[in-house]
Amino acid sequence: MSEAIIVDEQSFDQVVLQSDVPVLVDFWAEWCGPCRAVAPILDQIAAEHDGKIIIAKLNVDENPNLAAQYRITSIPAMKVFKGGDEVREIIGAMPKPMIEQHLNGII
Repeated sequence: MSEAIIVDEQSFDQVVLQSDVPVLVDFWAEWCGPCRAVAPILDQIAAEHDGKIIIAKLNVDENPNLAAQYRITSIPAMKVFKGGDEVREIIGAMPKPMIEQHLNGII
């Protein structure tokens, strides 16, 4: 996978929780400027670490139940899942080196 994939309430369990590799889920919304700013950075990370991590995007407006389940109170918010468990949380838009620093030890 060379770019972020879209997940929703129907595909979340299979794509994220059952993945054999870590998955970074980007909780975002169309109206969120910082979310749009971080999107190309996440696409770059997906391409550069193909096979080591999956980048998934979940629209919080279209999937409110998952947003509530994972306690998303502000966006952009990113959560990293490994083996079906949440192992890291990244809050806010930030430059690529900072996101990669949060992923150290995961990918």
